[in-house]
Amino acid sequence: MRSPVGRVSRRTAVLAALLAAAVVTAVLVTVPTGGNAAPCTARKIASWAPDSRFTRAFARYGDDNSRLDDWTGGDGTHSVRLPDGRTLWLFSDTFLDRVQPPPNPKGQPHSWRARADGGTPGLIRNSLVLSRSPGRPYDTLIRRTPAGPAGYFPDPPRSQGPAGAWRWPVAARVEPRAPGSSARVLRVLLWNRAPGEGPWLFGEPRITEVATLSLPGLRPAGVSTVGDRSPAADPGARVLYGTAAVPYGRHTYVYGNDAPTDRPAGQAYVARVPTGRLADPRAWRYWDGHGWRADPERAAPVLRNEGRRGVGSAYTVVRDGGTWVLFTMDAAGGGGHGLATFTSYWSCSARGPWHGPNGAVTPPRPPDPAGSAERTAVYNPQAHPEFTDRSGLLLSYDVNTLGPPGTAATGAVNDDVSLYRPRFLRVRLTTDPGR
Repeated sequence: MRSPVGRVSRRTAVLAALLAAAVVTAVLVTVPTGGNAAPCTARKIASWAPDSRFTRAFARYGDDNSRLDDWTGGDGTHSVRLPDGRTLWLFSDTFLDRVQPPPNPKGQPHSWRARADGGTPGLIRNSLVLSRSPGRPYDTLIRRTPAGPAGYFPDPPRSQGPAGAWRWPVAARVEPRAPGSSARVLRVLLWNRAPGEGPWLFGEPRITEVATLSLPGLRPAGVSTVGDRSPAADPGARVLYGTAAVPYGRHTYVYGNDAPTDRPAGQAYVARVPTGRLADPRAWRYWDGHGWRADPERAAPVLRNEGRRGVGSAYTVVRDGGTWVLFTMDAAGGGGHGLATFTSYWSCSARGPWHGPNGAVTPPRPPDPAGSAERTAVYNPQAHPEFTDRSGLLLSYDVNTLGPPGTAATGAVNDDVSLYRPRFLRVRLTTDPGR
């Protein structure tokens, strides 16, 4: 999910928008296939624990004032390992500027954020952060313009959308420039969104795009539109793809979801694309419930929002041996789970059927700001399989706060910089003998 900082009006609208944008992660598993293929076994969460090393690494980088035009906080938190060993972290809404030591202007014991001239920090729509293994951030990639810092991926031109539209980066994959090519590029899935009201307080979904970046220089080399369902009159019926992109065999499986306004959770969809053709809209095929079709309008949900089931607008999918794994905010679970608890699903195929919800993780979160009506929320679990080790799968989540009714949350996340930075867990999965 992309937490919108700065346009909150009513608590109910904020909660609905956060739930509509919450990231879902599910666990998928594969059936016995013979040969050397890994078997499908039902999976469940065996245990989890905070990973303080990664959490501290981003906190140290964000607090470093050696530059005042680099990352001090953001959400989204996707990652991709580059061929030269670096890791690229992709963030959506991002804060820059100076981090001040405690106490903050309210007298609270928090480090806080302010512009060098003392003004209110600004917000850019996206950024890229480079780290050296194992996850030590050292550089922020944005555009530095005469008007000031701007997102690395420029806003869509007026000829391609309404005024104020922006791009949020989601999943990214390194792949051949074209099938069979020895040259490699980075493809980044982008969510194109526009200003909205009510349930679209954090942006009305528009279209999915794919940006191509050169390697190793990460220079932009074009943006293409894929899976275009923007003609749908109801924004909630538009499916944005790229919450996860999983390579398997000769294809990349790209997951997406809709965002209905009449339910707390959305529905999951999947497309597949031959390796090397993520930026070619003609190569995309969408699962319609029976086969892979070229028309995105024929796409059918692979996980429906019925009962306690459903997904948010961003979810992460990984393979654990022969198992496909997805973790999600438990948006459909009720009881306040939507902004506090992750759950999981499993399947023996990229296209389902999905089994779950199964298990729960309630990650640590900072306390509510003292003496206020605000409350903290966790959202957007994302898997980082490039850092999986014996201690388990690395999973990040984002932290934000809901402002009091009728106010924005921006002040709170600037008053306490720990609120708008990723935190990390190690999750261990095990076979579920009950399945």
